Amino acid sequence: MSELYSERCTACRRDSPHVTDAEVAELQPSIADWTMIDETGIPKLDRQFKFNNFVNALNFTTALGELAESEGHHPRLTTEWGRVTVTWWTHKIRNLHRNDFIMAAKTDQLYQQHAPAEG
Repeated sequence: MSELYSERCTACRRDSPHVTDAEVAELQPSIADWTMIDETGIPKLDRQFKFNNFVNALNFTTALGELAESEGHHPRLTTEWGRVTVTWWTHKIRNLHRNDFIMAAKTDQLYQQHAPAEG
């Protein structure tokens, strides 16, 4: 299997299938830092990314917005001083789709380029 982050999102319709429990079990290890949450009955993937300041958080938000636009799949982004919270789910099906796992993996990869230096 190729790395999840190297896949592209596919167009979804309202009748597109959501991921099964077996698919979640297969995909979850690739995005181990993400938490599955439930908001009003809709499962979502959620993760908070930490930064040294607001400018770095904002730069990450902008880069992620550009990536989301290029894939045609858009998250909820909350940008604050020192952190960005990203939440993925597929709006059309009100559930999780493989696209959400792909984009979570791409988000992790993007964070590696924007993460604050250790030290």
